[in-house]
Amino acid sequence: MTRRRTRPDTSGKPGYITPDGYRRFEEEADRLWNVDRPKMAKAVQVAAAEGDRSENAEYQYSKQRLAAIDRRLRFLGRRLKVLTIVDETPPDDGRVYFGSWVTIEDEEGETQTYRIVGPDEIDAEKKWISMESPVGKALLSRELGDEITLRRPKGEVSCEIIEVRNRP
Repeated sequence: MTRRRTRPDTSGKPGYITPDGYRRFEEEADRLWNVDRPKMAKAVQVAAAEGDRSENAEYQYSKQRLAAIDRRLRFLGRRLKVLTIVDETPPDDGRVYFGSWVTIEDEEGETQTYRIVGPDEIDAEKKWISMESPVGKALLSRELGDEITLRRPKGEVSCEIIEVRNRP
């Protein structure tokens, strides 16, 4: 499951997104508009036909769910307009770019592999991190073999970049 923004982006700033991330946003908007919204509108209609709407829990729930779908559709519509798709594959020169997969090794020999993506497509399960996150900022523009210091809740830790891939 991907993480959704907890509040709408009101900054109006353009953001960067991978082609796959943009496609997922378009597919979500399409599903909401063509499948979920008509189904929920029908549920509102059926619940409204049952009589007194003030005490009809099914009607109240359906109206709230429909409003949530509409809010998400408005957010996706606004966000898709300002996002910039980064579809260029960066050179394989050992540097970390937007869209790169980066493997780091800490002082204890433990490795982690992250993908640097835009804030709209972060995914903790896949270890896709935002280029605006502290770790993302520390990794961007670095090279294979560079040492970086990461601040964690337990304290600072030094890591070395041991692999950079710009293709899956």
